[in-house]
Amino acid sequence: MQSISPEIIFRGNDAWEKALPQIIKLTKSPLILGRSTYTHNLRSKIFKDLKNLNLNVTSVNLQFDCCYEDISKVKKIILNNNNDSVIAAGGGKVLDSGKYLAECLNIPCITIPLSASTCAGWTALSNIYTKNGQFIKDVALRTCPKVLVYDHKFIQTAPSRTLASGIADALAKWYESSITSSTIDDGLVQQAIQISRVLRDQLLIDGKKAFMAQFENNSSWRNTIEACGITAGLVGGIGGERCRTAAAHAIHNAITQIITPNKFLHGEIVGVGLLLQLRLEEMKNNNKLADQSIKQLLAFMKELDLPTTIAELGINVFENQNINKIADFTFRDKSEIHFLPFEISKQDIVEVIGNFEQTKIKI
Repeated sequence: MQSISPEIIFRGNDAWEKALPQIIKLTKSPLILGRSTYTHNLRSKIFKDLKNLNLNVTSVNLQFDCCYEDISKVKKIILNNNNDSVIAAGGGKVLDSGKYLAECLNIPCITIPLSASTCAGWTALSNIYTKNGQFIKDVALRTCPKVLVYDHKFIQTAPSRTLASGIADALAKWYESSITSSTIDDGLVQQAIQISRVLRDQLLIDGKKAFMAQFENNSSWRNTIEACGITAGLVGGIGGERCRTAAAHAIHNAITQIITPNKFLHGEIVGVGLLLQLRLEEMKNNNKLADQSIKQLLAFMKELDLPTTIAELGINVFENQNINKIADFTFRDKSEIHFLPFEISKQDIVEVIGNFEQTKIKI
């Protein structure tokens, strides 16, 4: 079974208003799920609009990330209130939590991304973390969200940092899927890889323009936010698991195991993992273009104010056995690193990280 896309998608200016007739057909007692104080006003608008349509609306905020503690708490609230849907409005962790809750309770999920930071509003997948933000596992869901509302006016209010993070995460689709899936004899997988290549090219062309001037009348901005939140999700939907993740996401998951005072966004960490994946390809797979790709990505990421080393994520890999902790988790049995089509060892990961970081320790 393959869940490719949400059943219905509303996108563009005023997508929220256009979605309301469909939403009131789908739900009479929705629970609105959010988290960030930054998006409080948008969630209040969603709440009031639904109230004005005589829906019995409940609103709940997550305390942590997409973690079992929060999921358990919200699940009880939904059952006590007899909510018949989850409307997840926020970033990736909120969207993942909403999808997971809806699946557990067999009720529809409506996703409303409030930034372009991930494609979580699209996918049939939830990443589960500890309450401290450490990755535990990803969970494949039976279906994508019932409705995706991708309102440009909502996304326009998000900090520019979230857009840069989304660009880094979406770029990884090409670099990961092209190496893990290029030899798979499946037409849909090959089509997904080619979509991810076009996605990469579009982001490299439009990404900086979008980041520098995030306005609805800027076509680069519109193209970029939809590339991050919609096209990136489509790649994973058509291509399946091997078109989603490889070393970049495996290293992201490992880096989250080390708790730091400052929290970084998913795509910010994935971007660093992507640079390290390319170094692995150069060292272990004799990829002669990897160094050129790294130089291109480094220049691009710096234009977007993205971190480019683990040190810039607030972690000195040469202290507290951090480099071994990262390598251990990256290389664990169920890690996506094993999708790579060449042999690597834990020591290879240690060497690549050490070599990459040793001249750039700035914390």
